[in-house]
Amino acid sequence: MSNNESLNTLLLKAVKKLSHSDTKHLDAAILLCHVLDVSRSYLYAWPEKILTAKQIAQLEALLTRRIQGEPIAYITGHKAFWSLDLQVTEKTLIPRPETELLVEQALARLPLFETGQVIDLGTGSGAIALAIAKERPKIKMLATDHDTAALMVAQNNAQRLGLHQVKFLISDWYTRLGDIKATLIVSNPPYIAADDPHLSLGDVQYEPRSALIGGEDGLSAIRTIIAQSFSHLLIGGWLLLEQGYDQTEQVQALFKQYHYDNITTYSDLAGLPRVLCGQKRV
Repeated sequence: MSNNESLNTLLLKAVKKLSHSDTKHLDAAILLCHVLDVSRSYLYAWPEKILTAKQIAQLEALLTRRIQGEPIAYITGHKAFWSLDLQVTEKTLIPRPETELLVEQALARLPLFETGQVIDLGTGSGAIALAIAKERPKIKMLATDHDTAALMVAQNNAQRLGLHQVKFLISDWYTRLGDIKATLIVSNPPYIAADDPHLSLGDVQYEPRSALIGGEDGLSAIRTIIAQSFSHLLIGGWLLLEQGYDQTEQVQALFKQYHYDNITTYSDLAGLPRVLCGQKRV
């Protein structure tokens, strides 16, 4: 790239440089918008705009990082989730569209003016907790994580988005919850097996292993969450978990083992089993 090139020319060149990416057009647009601090509509409204030498150098540096495989979300420091613009860092999992199904199913079990307690275990960037809090502003939301750096990101997101009703707590699953009982517990826990080859592919290879790997079979965190959940749920309360596409049978068996009722699995937009819910009746 050289100086005095138009925005449209630079966009086309960026797409060519990112030819290895399945989302090269989107990647190029996002990185250019990040450099210019504009929305994507700007790129098409002002195609003849000339970038400064500094802006071109910034774009080159970002393109190099993306070519090397670094996720777009970590390069820009942001990721859209639900209707929120979230800050993300290498200390947090990158929020994914399929996790919005977890939010949808949580909201379906929380009436609009619900004032009960909801707990988000392993909140990471705060994506799930903040999305629920935005849609149900009267609930008491507690978001936990064992990682201080990740929880700081979630707190910053809540502050920036004005979701001040969300409280945060450093806790390894339930260890510091005391006698808190909730109407709903939600979690997107680590559920990938330690030897899964997908861990070395794509964006996943850059994400924190503690947020991805659920022990040798991928189910260790899920077992812990289910086994200890009853003591933190009110009668009639719900436990909602994201799971791996091939874990439905095992996770359903765990819900049954701990005497949950109304056990239901929901599939994501790709048709893959993604969210499992159960209700405490005992």
